[in-house]
Amino acid sequence: MTIPGPKAQVLATKIQIQGSPTEEPSSEAAVDGGLLRQEASPEREPKASEETSVVHPFCSRSEVSVLCSTLATLTPENDIMTAESDVTSANASIRASTVWTIVLGFAADPLMRWSWPDPGQYLRSMPQFINACGGRAFEHGTAYVTGESRAAALWLPPDVQQDEDALDAIMALSLRPEITEDMAHLRQGMAEHHPPEPHWYLPLIAVDPNWVGQGLGTLLMKYALQRCDEQGIAAYLESSNPANIPFYQRHGFKVIGEIQHGSSPPLTPMLRTAY
Repeated sequence: MTIPGPKAQVLATKIQIQGSPTEEPSSEAAVDGGLLRQEASPEREPKASEETSVVHPFCSRSEVSVLCSTLATLTPENDIMTAESDVTSANASIRASTVWTIVLGFAADPLMRWSWPDPGQYLRSMPQFINACGGRAFEHGTAYVTGESRAAALWLPPDVQQDEDALDAIMALSLRPEITEDMAHLRQGMAEHHPPEPHWYLPLIAVDPNWVGQGLGTLLMKYALQRCDEQGIAAYLESSNPANIPFYQRHGFKVIGEIQHGSSPPLTPMLRTAY
């Protein structure tokens, strides 16, 4: 079940980078047009042999070179390279924080809150659920995080399964009796829609709500799908929030059915063939 600029301003001889904690670095650079401007001397025209490079009257050429080099690092290409290189595998030291990022990301998810509408029960049960569904991704180095763990995706490699015994125990202990049967049907439908051929499975991907809209989910998805394509292996997921279906479709996933029973929200299985 899945998801759910600092502008560089040159002031005199230095660059001050500004941005709010909820913004990713932007590729824009706002430069005061009058700062890096050659002012011709009223007394004479520059000789042909003299350099005519752009120099601020209070900056040396070396200082201007440093400023320009700094601005060059704010190009879109460099932003993308930096962001992509920031995708890493979550190790044991950040496993807990990674799980809590996913807990936050699913706090308003229709299926998760149907399962545990009480906030206290949700906070108690969801971390256990995450570990049962996708915990084995940590063991295989396929729990990916980005943006200082502000977003996370737990991918299970081909032939690696969820911990069904742990899931059974969590459901038995935490679900309201009136939805137990509906949940059993949902889980059966999930099993029936899993592709029979080897595939990568994405049970969970989420972004801390404080950082939604910064492109972190896209970075995680592209990073993992590149590996799927290199291996020529399909990717499969179930979307527990209809609002997220277009996001997955933009990354090549196609709806292959719908799973729903009784009072449950719909669960949408989606498959992506390797490119």
